[in-house]
Order: sequence, then structure tokens, then C-alpha cells
Amino acid sequence: MDQGTLFVVATPIGNREDLSPRARQVLSQVDLIAAEDTRHTGRLLSHFGINARLLALHDHNEEQQVPVIIDRLRNGESVALVSDAGTPLISDPGYRLLSAAHAAGLTTSPIPGPSAVISALSVAGLPSDAFVFEGFLPAKAQARKARLAALAGERRTLILLESVHKIRSTIPDLVESMGADRAAFVGREMTKLHEQCVHGTLGSLAEMLAEGVLVAKGEFVLIIHGNQNAGDDLPSVAADVLLRELLRELPGSKAADIVSRVTGRKRNDVYREMLSLKDEEAAD
Repeated sequence: MDQGTLFVVATPIGNREDLSPRARQVLSQVDLIAAEDTRHTGRLLSHFGINARLLALHDHNEEQQVPVIIDRLRNGESVALVSDAGTPLISDPGYRLLSAAHAAGLTTSPIPGPSAVISALSVAGLPSDAFVFEGFLPAKAQARKARLAALAGERRTLILLESVHKIRSTIPDLVESMGADRAAFVGREMTKLHEQCVHGTLGSLAEMLAEGVLVAKGEFVLIIHGNQNAGDDLPSVAADVLLRELLRELPGSKAADIVSRVTGRKRNDVYREMLSLKDEEAAD
């Protein structure tokens, strides 16, 4: 018996018409749809006249449901994984299922489509050649501030998600940790009726939020310009020099890991250089 395919299907983040024709076809043909919220997905399917068997798969039951879905795939059934909105696994459930599917040697196939992260980045007007997706920050104030302090020196464009319940705390915390002059963007209710796309500085965004110009309703994507001054006051050290010094104190693999992280060079390249240095020392 042929095994089934696990399709990872992106669904609309607001505007239902963003569901692609290919996604509609897959959702109408699979044997089972694993959905974060079956009621929410049921309404979407009903809008497009799609009848399908639904199975709830969310953070609270994923561990129990994954073996069930894997068995169905092994028995030849096709399964579509969807979240409430956007692309599954991007701050949504599904990691355990995909991990198990790969471990079982099953076929997986992405059905691309809407993503709040990429949609916001495309209109933010901030550098997009290198960016880091941090997702949701910690809920508690102390932990959130500590995380932002750790991110303040990040050179890449930073992308965060935030809920309506914490946006009034998060933007002022960003100002405190990264400075009022840092360029930033807020995408609110992306693709929905009351969508807002606002570009400014963290300071101006905080003012707009306080004044009600930036409405504290809905879901938010925050994009912050990277810190271009990070590390400017530190002396430059050649990678090979750093690697030689670390090898005096650390195992080769650990030294290579550190040099790769600090310099941005590929770990495999650094690892090969480490082996070469060790060979040189052995020859001497």
C-alpha cells in the first residue's frame, strides 16, 4: 500500500480570498484535515463549499494525536495540516507532527500562501536581506524586558508578533531597550478590513499608540531596524587568529562553533580550517 502525503497548507490571515486555488484543491481532496480549531477551519471550508473530515490538532493534544495521524498516513490516507491563520508552524502548532512524519520517512509537501510575517516585511520599508523572526515575546514584564535587552544589539531586521493584550506594554519596552530613534514598522490586522500599516520610529509609534492613532485592537506584527552600531566599538579580530586562540583553551568542535557564531562564517568552513590548524600543529 502506498503511503499518504502530509500537506502543510497556508490559509488566509484575514481575507478569505487569499486562499490559493491550489490550497482549495488540496483541502477538497485530502482524506483528513488536521486543524488547530475545527470550528474556525469549518467556517473557512464552508465558505468555499468544501466538505472534509476534520481532526483537532493543537498545543494541548498534539502529543496524543500525532501517532493517530502518522498511522493514517502510513495506511495511505492524505492529510492536510492547517492552523487558524497563515502558514502552520510559524508560531502555530505542528512541529511534533512534521518531526514525526520525517522520522517515519513519510512524504511532506508545502502548499504556500499567506504569512503575516512575510506580508508585513514586504511593506515595512526596512532591510529585508537579512532578518530574524523572534515570534511572541515572554508574557511577563521582567522576562520580556530581559529578552529585548538581549535583542537590542541584533544587526538583522527583527520581526516580532504581539497580541492586543500586550501591545501597550511591548512598544514602550522596545523604546526603553532599543531607543526612541530606531526605525520600525507596525502591521495591524494584516489583510483585514481595518488593516493599518504604519512606519516611523519606535518613539513615534509609542506616541501614536498612546494617542489612539495606532489602534490597540487586533493582532500586530512589529518590525524593527537592526542595530547598525552594534559592536562598532570592539576591535576587529581575524577569524583565524580567534580560532587559534580558542583552540588553546577549548575542544576543536566548540571553538569552531564560537567562531562561526561570532564571525557569521559557515560552521563547516570554520571546522575545516580548525582541522587544518590542528594538522599544522601536529606536523610541527
